[in-house]
This record gives sequence, C-alpha cells and structure tokens, in this order.
Amino acid sequence: MSSHAKPSAKPALPRPEALRKSLLGWYARAQRDLPWRRNPRLYPVLLSEFMLQQTRVDQALPYYARFLQRFPTLKDLAAADLGAVMKLWEGLGYYRRAGFLHETAKRLAPVQEPGVAELAECPGIGPYTLAAIGSIVWGARLPVVDGNVNRVLARLLALEDFPQSKAGKAAILARLQEWIPEAAPGDWNQGLMELGATVCTPHAPKCGACPWQAFCSAHALGRVEDFPKVEPKAARPHKHAAAAVIRRKDGRILVAQRPAQGLLANLWEFPGGLLLKEETRAAGCARAVREQLGVEIRVDESLATVEHGFSHFTLTLHFFSARHLKGAPEALRCQAWNWLKPSELRRLPFPRAHWPVLEKLAPEAK
Repeated sequence: MSSHAKPSAKPALPRPEALRKSLLGWYARAQRDLPWRRNPRLYPVLLSEFMLQQTRVDQALPYYARFLQRFPTLKDLAAADLGAVMKLWEGLGYYRRAGFLHETAKRLAPVQEPGVAELAECPGIGPYTLAAIGSIVWGARLPVVDGNVNRVLARLLALEDFPQSKAGKAAILARLQEWIPEAAPGDWNQGLMELGATVCTPHAPKCGACPWQAFCSAHALGRVEDFPKVEPKAARPHKHAAAAVIRRKDGRILVAQRPAQGLLANLWEFPGGLLLKEETRAAGCARAVREQLGVEIRVDESLATVEHGFSHFTLTLHFFSARHLKGAPEALRCQAWNWLKPSELRRLPFPRAHWPVLEKLAPEAK
C-alpha cells in the first residue's frame, strides 16, 4: 500500500474543464526549459521527437545541440550524406531512427507548407510521433499516448487492465480524445508527458506536487504504486558473437558496413557475427568473417570482451586480433567494406559495443 494517502473511495472524475485547467496551469508554471519548446517549429520539434523515442531527455540534449549546429535547417539535413547523419547519431542508439529522420527530412524539405497529412506519409512516423508533432507545431487535436501518458492515466483512473492490452488502450484513448482541448492541444500533450516524466514517475511519485492529486483514483485508494499494471516480461535470450580486427601487411584494418535494413542498419563494424553453439570462438570468428566478406584470416589473441544489451536480447561480443591471409573482400553479407588506417576509423559511425576496441586503436576517436 502506498504511503501517499489513506485508503478511501475511488473518486468520481471531474469535468474535463477542471482537468484541463489544472494541468495546463501546472505545465505553464513547472515545465522544463527545453530548447525545442522555445522554438516550436517543425524542424526543432521533429528532431527532438525522433531523438526522444526510447531515449531520456538528458541523453538527447547534447545530440540535439550538435545536430542543430551541423544541420541548422530541415533543408540542410535533407541535403546531408546519410553517413554524416549516422556518425552524428553515433551512441544515441536505435539507429533506424537516424535513417528515418534523414528520409523524412528529404521528403518534407521540398514541400512549401507541410502539414499533418504530409508528415503522416513519412517513415518512422507512428501515431505517437504524428500526434506529438502535429499538436505542437500545427495545433492538431491529436492525443499522444506514450509510456508517461499511460502511467498518468492508469493511476488517474486506477485502471485494472494492462495499458498495452486492447481494453487498456481503448480506455485510455477514449479519455484522452474526450479531454484534449480545442485550444493548445500541444501544451496539453506536453503537459501530460511532462507530468509523467517529472512527477508521476514509475517509483516514488511526487504526489504532493501533482496538479491532479485530488482527482487521482489510485491516490485516493492508497495504491499509487500498484498502477499501471505490468505484464510479466519473458527473459531476453543471451547470444555470443565474435568480431575481428583484421590487419593486412601495411597496417590497415578491414571494416564492413552493415546492411541498410535490420539491427544497427548502416553502421560500420569490425567484421564477424553470431557464434554457433558447437564452434570455438576463434573458429566461429573466422567462419563469420568468411561468410560476411569472403576472406580467410588467422585469428590471434583476444582483444576485449564486451557485454551489451539490445531490446530483445543480450550479447557477449568477443573481439580478436587477426591477420588477413588471402582473398579479396566482397560485400557478401554487408553493404560495403574498406581498408582503413587506425586513425581513419573515427570518421565512421560504429555501434557502441565496438567503442572499447576503437579507443584502443585510435584513442582520439571518442
């Protein structure tokens, strides 16, 4: 039982006007000073929304500043090389977002006055992103639903369904569609997300600072931390992979560019791949390199072992030093390849799991 309030009856929800007034008033006073809020035009908001998918504000802020410095306008981003965009995104994770952002910029930049209809046709624009950008930039009356909003509504309603279930989604969306105001829908949406991010947090919520405390069913029942209901998650599988830092006689190192679709799309990497259960790490590393690039290598000593987590699995990545024996590289299971000096590696975007090895080879890379 939560210590925020004594058990009581579940309160009747107030009229929408009361909810709107209290939330919008609180947001006007308490909102964080974020750069895209100072300039709610299409490009700053679009950039922030792509970056904030699966990423905390504090992590995104330095990337946001660097993007605007390098690509000040939507047209600048549209005209940029994808490799330059990926390099600037390096370390932010969920790399498909960078490709989608770049493609979206290329589609919207030539349009004189893009709006919700044009944005909806762009890659990476789902219902949440469309509602967030549409409401903030153009005043479209589109309710946002994200993790923060789900948590706020689940507590406000004392929702016994999982928010991601069919019934839970329907209950939350119905309320949001009813409550979103005609005026300032962008402030309303941002207020809901801000409330979840800063006050109605997953653990130890600051109920005393909440503008909806008097209306909150979970608070009245003394069960704030019982909501939202969480479905048990299956354990993520664990995988092992190996990668080789392959040198040829002149000291250059062989790198490969990952495919344009799928995990870590378009990033560069030290060649390798997932290990099979029946093979040793060194043998698996040589086999994976052969399948990816068609070259034979001699695997030498271990360089590093890196643990890394993805959304659907965890990974132990074993790095080895290796020598090129024979065969000209071919792009068999990659987009491209190149032989680079160690000092040149930092020009390319690499996955975060490869950074410890990059730092050994070219310390100024990070």
